[in-house]
Amino acid sequence: MNPDAITLAGVLPHLNAVLNTLSTILLIAGFILIRKGDRARHRKVMIAALVVSSVFLICYLIYHFTAPVFVYRGPEWSRPIYFAMLISHVILATVVTPMVAVTAWRSLHGDFVRHRAIARWTLPIWLYVTVTGVAIYAILYHLTPTAA
Repeated sequence: MNPDAITLAGVLPHLNAVLNTLSTILLIAGFILIRKGDRARHRKVMIAALVVSSVFLICYLIYHFTAPVFVYRGPEWSRPIYFAMLISHVILATVVTPMVAVTAWRSLHGDFVRHRAIARWTLPIWLYVTVTGVAIYAILYHLTPTAA
């Protein structure tokens, strides 16, 4: 195979980082809009965040089912930091996925009291997952480029 060939496994991590960054921006914008009382624009932005995060999840799963397993090759001192971030990211990503679905469901069905109650927990966890996703990407592909 041509070493310069573009592969799905070579492109998806970068696409995933862009999608995670976009999700982060949309989540922050949605928070600001609801704080301003702009429910209509909040709804549109949060639906966009849900769509972008869904596309991310599909790309992420495709990548991890098709890419080779890698060994973290960063500096030894950074291993505990990297793995603490990675483990918390994976656990919270697993937890927040159904929370996002419930939060969206409640909003789309007009159950705003219960929507707000879970959204108070969903938003910070979702933000943590998107931000740490980008941080993990930066560590693997820019700070320790031989790791991926």
